[in-house]
Amino acid sequence: MLGSDLQREVEELYNTYARVLDDGPLEAWPDLFTDPCTYQIVPRENFEADLPLAIMRCESKGMLMDRVHSVQETIVYEPRYLRHHITNISGTEVDGDLTVQANYSVIEVLPEELPRILSVGRYLDKVVRAGGQLLFKEKRVVYDSELVPNSIVFPL
Repeated sequence: MLGSDLQREVEELYNTYARVLDDGPLEAWPDLFTDPCTYQIVPRENFEADLPLAIMRCESKGMLMDRVHSVQETIVYEPRYLRHHITNISGTEVDGDLTVQANYSVIEVLPEELPRILSVGRYLDKVVRAGGQLLFKEKRVVYDSELVPNSIVFPL
């Protein structure tokens, strides 16, 4: 369990994470990570079998910035709005490093369509303090569904 002050600080990191992905600017997303870092989106089945296959994998802040550039400049997709819901944030601290777990759901809204669930799962993260602020060192997004919509172009 985290102390109440540290818990609030961790929750603010996750709130900022959701806000940047939902409302932008997306260019601020890599700033929430250390360098080097790991970001991956993994199916639950692969995670439970300890298989390395991820549908999105970045291993440095530069790769995160490349992902942002791809989303903004090169990938063709229909405009959409996303809303991240992050709940049940909990963690433990060992020697200043935090292991944090949270549940997430992402709702996607396309023009002239009803909202739909894009992804549901959990975050399994390593968070560290760098430069006086908490940052993600590792973010593993483990999604629960075996099916993946082809519309996952944005980070979850």
